[in-house]
Amino acid sequence: MTRLTIYADSEPGDPIAETADGAEIAKHLGAAGVRFERWHAHAAIADDADQQAILGSYRPEVERLSKEGGYRTADVIRLKPDHPDRVALRKKFLDEHTHAEDEVRFFVEGSGAFYLHLDHKVYQIVCEKNDLLSVPAGTRHWFDMGPTPRLTCIRIFTNPEGWVAQFTGDQIAGQFPKYGE
Repeated sequence: MTRLTIYADSEPGDPIAETADGAEIAKHLGAAGVRFERWHAHAAIADDADQQAILGSYRPEVERLSKEGGYRTADVIRLKPDHPDRVALRKKFLDEHTHAEDEVRFFVEGSGAFYLHLDHKVYQIVCEKNDLLSVPAGTRHWFDMGPTPRLTCIRIFTNPEGWVAQFTGDQIAGQFPKYGE
């Protein structure tokens, strides 16, 4: 279930607010400058669907968003519990970092948790199928796909190189509950 939990960054075990209501999630995140939307597929995605088939199912939404945000490229990341690099990939995203561009993700299937570090608060957003999250450039954050990832996401970029992170060196991510554990 899509869920937002907000913590004081100094109190990782004591939530300030929690909600699973989509409108409330959008309101809280919107006030923090983060875009949250729900999209719906025009066609079912097959288990063996390739990147082009997945992007094709969401072409109108991706094109609309690309035009609005000036995004130039999109790709698909698909991870299953038996992925041979799942441990290394999880570790790569678990440290707090920023990007020089917006981080835009649409969950086609599965789930994962984004953690946003804003104004002395940490926003944990558990995203799942049909959730779109756009984290503004320069926002301190990390992502946890869990120990047995099952997710397919469309990633939308302005930089043709794709995912490029600047790690902050802050150890805050290790203080908060990990997703799926």
